[in-house]
Amino acid sequence: MSEKNQLDQLKNMTTIVADTGDFEAISKFTPEDATTNPSLILKAAQMPEYKYLVNEVVASLEGNDLSSSEQMDLCMDRLAVKFGEKILGVIPGRVSTEVDARLSFDKNRSIEKAKSLISQYEDIGINRNRILIKMASTFEGIKAAETLEKENINCNLTLLFNFTQAAAAADAGAFLISPFVGRILDWYKGKYPENDFSGAQDPGVQSVTSIYNYYKQSGYETIVMGASFRNTGEIIELAGCDRLTISPQLLDELNTTIDPIVRKLDPNNTGDSIEYNLGNESNFRYEVNSDEMATEKLAQGIRGFATDQNKLEIWLKDTYK
Repeated sequence: MSEKNQLDQLKNMTTIVADTGDFEAISKFTPEDATTNPSLILKAAQMPEYKYLVNEVVASLEGNDLSSSEQMDLCMDRLAVKFGEKILGVIPGRVSTEVDARLSFDKNRSIEKAKSLISQYEDIGINRNRILIKMASTFEGIKAAETLEKENINCNLTLLFNFTQAAAAADAGAFLISPFVGRILDWYKGKYPENDFSGAQDPGVQSVTSIYNYYKQSGYETIVMGASFRNTGEIIELAGCDRLTISPQLLDELNTTIDPIVRKLDPNNTGDSIEYNLGNESNFRYEVNSDEMATEKLAQGIRGFATDQNKLEIWLKDTYK
């Protein structure tokens, strides 16, 4: 039996990323990077220990001539950047900051929002190379990332559920993708409750494995970061993936378990050749639409993040009248 806990074992084969807005929890597990989203920012902003951060952001908006909607828009951006700044103080790598999910089907406004977020980070002395702009893997989101990458604004394409999205993201030159392992599993368990989806039979694990192998075989530099895990078993099945973003709860479980981990993904052992021809926009939309799981989970994910964005705005209005 290995003397190292599972988290330390994983760190020897995979870059560990903390999936939370709670930077005190992040510092406990010493990950390389961290990711946030509207749901995580909503949760963190309502924690008593971070009230001072929200107060700082709200105070910074006093006395301007912006309309109420413009003030709220700026407040949300500054809050995301403020949490990102604090997170960067406890990690050596990058933080992902998400573009408003309500812009998921608007390429141009997504680009504008991404540039605004980067500008705000740079205004406080944080280099853009420490930021990943996070956007949904819609056709518009992928095309926005393609434009941003050419301007040295690196992107994290999230809410990624199928191979077509992954192929398009790599072809666009995205810095990183976040395939959602656990949400894929959720869908299949709901659809086929009698099936055994444990271990390597997990459809989320299988999806990330095929994407990883395809990228390595094809020479793509886009980083594969498995996300949205439901249990440590899924994480262990993807040991060796470029990166894994993990919640504090599962990080703690890995940190207190000593069972040995075997590397499962390896760029030098990618199995049978995977052939795929990426078509045009209509092909992309048709192939994603033909994937019932991906269509449902992508739409659900965008709605969920947009809902939490709205909840955060309402909470801010009610708290700081």
